[in-house]
Amino acid sequence: MTPVPITTVEGRAIALQGHDIDTDRIIPARFLKIISFSGLGNHVFADDRAAAGGRHPFDYPEYQGARILVVNRNFGCGSSREHAPQALRRWGIAAVIGESFAEIFASNCLALGMPCLRGETRVVEGIQQLVQEQPDVHFRLTLAASTLHGLDRHWPLMIESGPQTMLLSGCWDATSLLLSHENELRQTALHLPYLHDFAPPG
Repeated sequence: MTPVPITTVEGRAIALQGHDIDTDRIIPARFLKIISFSGLGNHVFADDRAAAGGRHPFDYPEYQGARILVVNRNFGCGSSREHAPQALRRWGIAAVIGESFAEIFASNCLALGMPCLRGETRVVEGIQQLVQEQPDVHFRLTLAASTLHGLDRHWPLMIESGPQTMLLSGCWDATSLLLSHENELRQTALHLPYLHDFAPPG
């Protein structure tokens, strides 16, 4: 299995307004009991959507299939549950743009190959407004240039060099990276005494 670089994310976007949206709102705690992440996408923002009575962005028909989520400040704060980015990813989100993110949330997203890019308030709010007014716009997010393109326009974004390099090189995928070095791992294992009949001196 070869690690897969993430260089671009393309598709429609969905705007979710509000500051300090925490992980408990993204995926309520009662859904953490499931034994697999596979069904989490059905429950993303479950309580918010129920309270909104079908008037939540994640319920609107025009946003179904959107791949880029555009949020505001301190998104993903609260607990460190990895179920939050898992739920977003399994709903269909492939990248998140926002004013700022909780550090652990952004790290959990990176582990899924789901980039989190930051933008200035005016930039993020401008993108959100466009998405709300024209939900059918096709966007292209370019990781190397940290830029979002759409409708012959572009918006500058920011991402730390570490996560950017990991995404562009494919090193975000720890499992694939590990498996791609199987021969080296086996050679190392042969020299680890605790993996074959090791007995401490008597």
